[in-house]
Amino acid sequence: MSTPSRAWSPADSKPEEKQGMRLLRKTKENPLVPLGLTGCAAAAAYGIYTLRTRGDRKMSVHLIHTRVAAQGLVVGAMTLGVLYSMYKEYILKIPTDEHTTSSK
Repeated sequence: MSTPSRAWSPADSKPEEKQGMRLLRKTKENPLVPLGLTGCAAAAAYGIYTLRTRGDRKMSVHLIHTRVAAQGLVVGAMTLGVLYSMYKEYILKIPTDEHTTSSK
């Protein structure tokens, strides 16, 4: 059993890269992921806000509707992200880092 010569580090991060810079880089690579997270948080906040004025609806029904809305926003953002990356890769023919490094 061999031991690695150096400590484990994520493959996509650079040693001199700070967390904030990594977050900005990841946001530029996948711009719709933060949008999906924001949409999910907004749907949850709206669900909590409307918890008082739900009328005669049961609590469980209200929570299920809020969860479905939050999940719908996230799935929609993921779908848009996939379509955007396919557009970049196949229509615009912009090479990604994965393809340029593996072809060397």
